[in-house]
Amino acid sequence: MPARPPHVTPADAVAGGIAAIRAQERLPEGFPPDVLKEAERAAGAWRPDPGARRIDLPFVTIDPPGSRDLDQAMHLERRGDGHRVHYAIADVGAFVQPGGAIDREAHARAVTVYLPDERVPLHPPVLSEGAASLLPGEDRPALVWTLDLDGTGHVTAAAVEQAVVRSTAQLDYAHVPDELRTLLREIGDRRLALERARGGVSLRLPEQEVAHHPDGWSVAYRVPLGTEDWNAQISLLTGMAAAQIMLKGGIGLLRTQPAPEPKALRRLRTAAAALGAPWPESQSYPEWIRTLDPATPAHAALLHQAAGSGHGAGYTAFDGAPPQDATHFAIAASYAHVTAPLRRMADRYALELCLALCAGTDVPAHVRAALPALPAEMAAGTQRAGRAERAVIDLVEATVLAGRVGERFDAVAIDDDLVQLRDPAVRTRIDGPPLPIGAPITVRLEAVDPVTRTVHFAV
Repeated sequence: MPARPPHVTPADAVAGGIAAIRAQERLPEGFPPDVLKEAERAAGAWRPDPGARRIDLPFVTIDPPGSRDLDQAMHLERRGDGHRVHYAIADVGAFVQPGGAIDREAHARAVTVYLPDERVPLHPPVLSEGAASLLPGEDRPALVWTLDLDGTGHVTAAAVEQAVVRSTAQLDYAHVPDELRTLLREIGDRRLALERARGGVSLRLPEQEVAHHPDGWSVAYRVPLGTEDWNAQISLLTGMAAAQIMLKGGIGLLRTQPAPEPKALRRLRTAAAALGAPWPESQSYPEWIRTLDPATPAHAALLHQAAGSGHGAGYTAFDGAPPQDATHFAIAASYAHVTAPLRRMADRYALELCLALCAGTDVPAHVRAALPALPAEMAAGTQRAGRAERAVIDLVEATVLAGRVGERFDAVAIDDDLVQLRDPAVRTRIDGPPLPIGAPITVRLEAVDPVTRTVHFAV
C-alpha cells in the first residue's frame, strides 16, 4: 500500500486541489446503487452460526485514532520462553458473493486510496466500517491465525481457521496497556533482530504534517511510535508464514520485490551525502537505513526517497511450480499480503488460499479462476493510488513554496536533471543541460502554482 499522504491542517486549505486530483485520477465518488444495495443486504444478513467455531479470547485492535476500518485484532501470550500469537483478520469473504456487485467493484478499485483527511474505500462503509470491521463488542466473522514463536522469535507453527471473534477494546498506538505493550515489544524486538540477521529492513516512514499559520506554512514529521513498529512486525510475520504455506501448497499469491536498480541506489547515495547522512561504500543498504532518524527532516526525506527507490514491487501468482524469484527485497524473505482485506483486494484471495491449504480442502474454484488476473488488477489499483499520492505531495510542496518566488535555496544535483533541496526537503526537476551529479548548487524559485501543482526552479 502507498504511504499515507501528508496530514494537512486545516484540511480545507487544500480541498480544491484534492478535488482536482480525484477528478484527474478518476477516483470514484461513492458506490454504484447495486453495490450499496448488495452491501446493505449482506451486512444485515450475517449472523453467527450456532455451530460456528468461536475463539473466546480478549482480542484487541491497535490502529490510528478514529479508525473504523479495523482489519486486525490480536491476542498475545507467553508460552515457555516463546509466545503464541492469535491474529484475527476480518473475513471479508463472508460478505462478498463471488462475481457479485461488491466483488466486481472491488476488482475495479483493488485498494483503498488515502488522501489527506479522507479516503476512497475499497468496500462500501456499511461493510468496511461496519459489519465486516472488527469493532469492539461485536461478534464478527474472522480468519484467525495461530502463530507459535520460539524464544528467538522464529515461527515454529502456523495455521489459519475460520471463527467468530469479539474484540474487547479499540486501542490506538499511544494508548496500549502496559501488559500488552510488554508482550508486543518482546515479540517485536525479537522479530526485528531476525530481520537484521537475514538482511531485511523496515522503512520507518514518518507522516508529514503540514499546517497553515498566520505567517505561512510549516512542515513537520510525525515519527512512528515503538508500538507501530512492533505491531508492523506482527503483520510481517503473518505474511511470511502465509507465503510459506502457499509455497508448500503449490498455489499462491505473493508480494515480491526485486533489488533496486543500481541507478536508484546511486541517486539515493548522492542525496544522502547532500542531506548530511552519508552512506559509506562499506555499509550495506539495510545497515545504512537503520542509521536514519525519522525525527530529522533530512533523514525523513531520505526514508521517503528510499521507499521510492524500491520500484518493481508487485504481486506474483502461481499455480503449480513456485516462481523462480519468490522473495521480497526489503523483507529479505518470501512474503504475502494477508492482513488488510478491508483495504486490499489481494488479501481476501490469499487468505482463502491459506484457509483451504491449512484445512487440506480444495481451493475454491472462484479463487483459482481469479488468480491469474490478480497481479495486473492489483498493479493498476496500486499505481493509481501511487499517482494520487504523488499528486498530493506535489500539491503540498507547491502550497508550502507559494509566496517564496525569487528566493534562493541550497541544493544538490542527484541526477542529470533532478535536484534535492536541503530545506525544505523537496526534490524537483530542472530544465537545461545535464547537471554534475553530486555537486552542490544554488537554485532560485522562478514560479509556483498550487492549482497545477507545479514549481519551477532555475540554477
